[in-house]
Amino acid sequence: MKHRILAIVALLCAVGVFIAPSAIADDLTDVGTIAQSSIASLPAFVSANQKLSTIASQMQQQEAAQMKGAKNDAQRQQIQLDFSQRFNDKQNEILGPLLQRVQLALAAVSAKRKLSVVLDRHIVVYGGQDITTDVLNLVTGTQAIPPVTATPAPSSVGYVDQGVLDNGLPKVKAANDAFAKYAQQQRAIFAAKMQKATTNAEKQQISVDFNKVLSDEQNKLLKPLVSKVRAITATVAQKKHLLVVVDKGDVVFGGTDITQEVRNGLNH
Repeated sequence: MKHRILAIVALLCAVGVFIAPSAIADDLTDVGTIAQSSIASLPAFVSANQKLSTIASQMQQQEAAQMKGAKNDAQRQQIQLDFSQRFNDKQNEILGPLLQRVQLALAAVSAKRKLSVVLDRHIVVYGGQDITTDVLNLVTGTQAIPPVTATPAPSSVGYVDQGVLDNGLPKVKAANDAFAKYAQQQRAIFAAKMQKATTNAEKQQISVDFNKVLSDEQNKLLKPLVSKVRAITATVAQKKHLLVVVDKGDVVFGGTDITQEVRNGLNH
């Protein structure tokens, strides 16, 4: 499972941060940045997450108790679904109002600063307007934050939801399934070698060889997909006159979503 996840990650990192050749810092004056870690460390968020952690622990115990009475896989699956939905409901109940206030603050500050997109500070090396303090002041204030009626202006910063690319593409699933099968076979082969090893040096070398074999196969299976993702992302970015393309997880507000265009290209 670990290596299967690594295979997926390798593909997801294929998009990374694509920067068009014409992109220079002065072109991105409408880009804001924010330290999301500062939002997460606010007392209200810390308290909410602690509360959710306690609820999760209690639900796990309740789920385990119900699992003991389950008579078949269908009942066990239903129990899991029920508890998952209950926790999601609690999560929305506790975190929902806080997240909504953050979004209102982001929209208000972005409109005031004339920003078309706000990115997580950790991916920005240089440039952009840091709006962390302004957003924090609004979020922690006592007054209601009025919603902004205007939508963000079209942005030269695009983003791709890499989770959508991974979950909905047969080619990615086929590559990961093939790798999982190969890894299982190699695990059995190298387990037999490990049993015959008599020294720590031999065991260490077997471990190194095993990891190299998996890494080489992983690269072989995913390299064509990685190249195709990069090429299609570049083509879409050029057509839409985007200067930068990042992962959706790094976009806090605004931006231009090109996920569907990239996905369509990968399906051809």
